[in-house]
This record gives sequence, C-alpha cells and structure tokens, in this order.
Amino acid sequence: GVTRLLLTRIPFFKEIIVSSFSCDSCSWSNTEIQSAGRIQEQGVRYTLAVTSRQDMNREVVKTDCASARIPELDFEIPAFSQKGVLTTIEGIIDRAVAGLEQDQPTRRATDKEVARKIDEFIGKLRQLKEVNSPFTFILDDPSGNSFVENPQAPQRDEALVVTHYRRSPQQCALLGLEGEEVDAKPPDAAEDLRDEVLQFNTNCPECNAPASTNMKLVQIPHFKEVIIMATNCDSCGHRTNEVKSGGAIEPQGTRITLRITDPSDMTRDILKSETCSVEIPELEFELGMGALGGKFTTLEGLLKDIRDLVEKNPFTLGDSSTPSRTGKLQEFIGKLQDVKGKAQAHFIMDDPAGNSYLQNVYAPEEDPELSVQRYERTFEQNEELGLNDMKTEGYEPETAPGR
Repeated sequence: GVTRLLLTRIPFFKEIIVSSFSCDSCSWSNTEIQSAGRIQEQGVRYTLAVTSRQDMNREVVKTDCASARIPELDFEIPAFSQKGVLTTIEGIIDRAVAGLEQDQPTRRATDKEVARKIDEFIGKLRQLKEVNSPFTFILDDPSGNSFVENPQAPQRDEALVVTHYRRSPQQCALLGLEGEEVDAKPPDAAEDLRDEVLQFNTNCPECNAPASTNMKLVQIPHFKEVIIMATNCDSCGHRTNEVKSGGAIEPQGTRITLRITDPSDMTRDILKSETCSVEIPELEFELGMGALGGKFTTLEGLLKDIRDLVEKNPFTLGDSSTPSRTGKLQEFIGKLQDVKGKAQAHFIMDDPAGNSYLQNVYAPEEDPELSVQRYERTFEQNEELGLNDMKTEGYEPETAPGR
C-alpha cells in the first residue's frame, strides 16, 4: 500500500501531521493524525452541548492520549485505546459503533445476553446521530493537543466550553513526563549541580576558534568537592582540563609526601590545585605553584604533564638551548621515566591553601607510604593567597550619627 503524509495547520489551533494509508488490493484505508508540536504546558478539556445536526459535523482532532465521553449514555473512549484521528463528532460515534460491532458475531454465538445488551447500546449510539434530544460531548486531553472546532471563530461559541487545567502526577506519568510528587522535598541546589554537566561557550586558547567548556561538580571521597572544567576545540583538536576547588581556603596549609615504591602507585588519583607546588628530591626537581594550573589526574598523568612541559619548552630543548643544558634535561627526562617504572622516589605536594589531594589507597585506614602534614602559613604565603588584606568581619561601613 501507500502511506501519504501531510503537514497542515488547523485555523485557530496548531499544526498537525495527517497520515493516510490505502491498499489497492483490498481497498482498505486508514487515516491517523499526530501533533506536529510539543506537549502543551496544560491539559485541555472541551465540553460541547450537541443540539443540532450541524454540531455533528464539527471537526475534531483527537490524539491517542485523549479520552472522549458522553455522560448521558455513560459512554467513554479511554485514552490510548485508539490512534489519533482527524474526524467529526459523527465520525467518532461511527468509529465507536464499528468497534463494538466487530466481535458481535462471536458474542452472539457464545454469550447471547451480552451481545443483546451491546446491540441495545449500539442502537442508542446511532440515535445520537439523529440528535432527537441534546447530549454532551466531552473531549479530555492531558497533552493539550486535541481540538474541537468552533464554527463561529474567532467569536465565542456559547455551546462550547474550553477548560485548561494542570496535569496530575498520574497524567504526567501516562504521557511519559516526570511525575510531580506533592510531598517531595525541594531538591538541593548542590545536588542538582552534582548530577548535571554545565556547558558554556568560550574561545580555544590555541586557535581562538569558538569552542565549548564543560563544567561539573565532583565529590572526591574522603576529601571535598571540586569543579572540573574541560575544553574541547573541534577546529584544531586542542583539549585541556582544569580543576578548581569547590570550597574555601583551608585554615592550614597541607604538605603531602608519598614514597613511591611500586608501579601501582602511578595509578593513584591526584588533585593538584593552582596554589600547589610539586617536588621530587631524588631528581632535584621542583615545580612552582601555578606552573601546570589545576589538575585532576593520576600520578602517572601528572609526571607525563611535567615531562611534556620540559620537552615542549622552546627555551630549554629548542634551537636556542645550549648542548650542556640539553644534555642535563635529557638526563632528567630519563630519570623521570625511571620513576614511572621501577625507581623509588619521594613525591611531595605542598599546598598553602590546603586544597590539594593525593589518594590514599588504604582509606579509611592510614597509608604507610603516605604522610599528610598540616602547618601554619607564613605571612608571605598569606600574602600570595591575598589573605592578609581580606576582611571578612566588620567590613560594613559605619552609619553617620543622626541618620
């Protein structure tokens, strides 16, 4: 067969998609409609007082999630029992009659009493088409995408009452929307951020092309919350990530010392803040604060970043470097590679702000190879962090007397 699709707009309503199927072999045909828009903010209920034959010709858009009722006959077409259709009120009644008559031959053979009652009800439905007495037609659609024609539009139709309402949690669940729990506690803002990846637009630091930065709040076990930001550039392929502390500066500084004894230590998670310096005494190496920025990686990843920092610096291994300096740096890179493999060394992180972290694989027990020292910051360290001039109490301006 052939299926035809038509996108059309109903006056004073909205756009819909009409699909029509026809078969040339058996002459069977079928029509369905789908809403071309989204689910509306509110549900809608149409109540029409049918008093004449002209009312039977009113166009009706009935989606598959809409229910139709005729209270005088205690008759209802439940939601999701039929496909969406574009028809008239008479067409809805004819469709209901056809559905009831479909299994009547079987019922007459098996249960004559039930078949007789259904025949009586079918007769009442057919009498409605003659409109010998007025009746009420109610179309209720929680999605808000059904429609009953108003022939007098844009004037008001006295016989038609349109009511918009707020969906119940059960109706939201039927539509596949998240149900609203009445007694549910308002979600915590921090919980929302913890489960959500925020995105904002920026420019690539390498090629200055428009790029996007993803930001997420992460809880590190046995430590604190941190903010991880990752930037990816589709133009040049540049990728970078940065970590910001999600909390305040700690009252004391932190000095973390790890004795590297096994290659498995390379897999420990590390959070290096911007204020943290790194030292490896065996290599006579020291990395000042802010050199690599904030990093959330593994020990192996941080050592790789240190190696890349040395190798890609044009003033150390470039054309302008001297052979003696190049030899020393190549020797340092070889020793750094040995640390990542088998050589034992001490890895020291010194963070005056106390916002750095090195994973304790024995947590919550103590790690024999890891020591964490807390110390009071010096005046110079507080000066670098901007704490000496920071006033958190009594900063309100004094009001003038008499005012």
